[in-house]
Amino acid sequence: MQVQDHAEIVHLLAELKMEHRDLDAAIDQLATAIGRDELQLTRLKKRKLLLKDNIARLESKLIPDLDA
Repeated sequence: MQVQDHAEIVHLLAELKMEHRDLDAAIDQLATAIGRDELQLTRLKKRKLLLKDNIARLESKLIPDLDA
């Protein structure tokens, strides 16, 4: 995924953060459900971690490079 344009990165970050929040809500709901599906819960948690990593990577692209 080659994303270079600043506005494109900001837009993608917003989408990823929204998906991350949605997954968080789904995980909370599934975790408290009676007869919950542990495999699905694990998959959602892994997806959430992957999103978190992608968000951090894109946020670091927004920080300007400074020559020391």
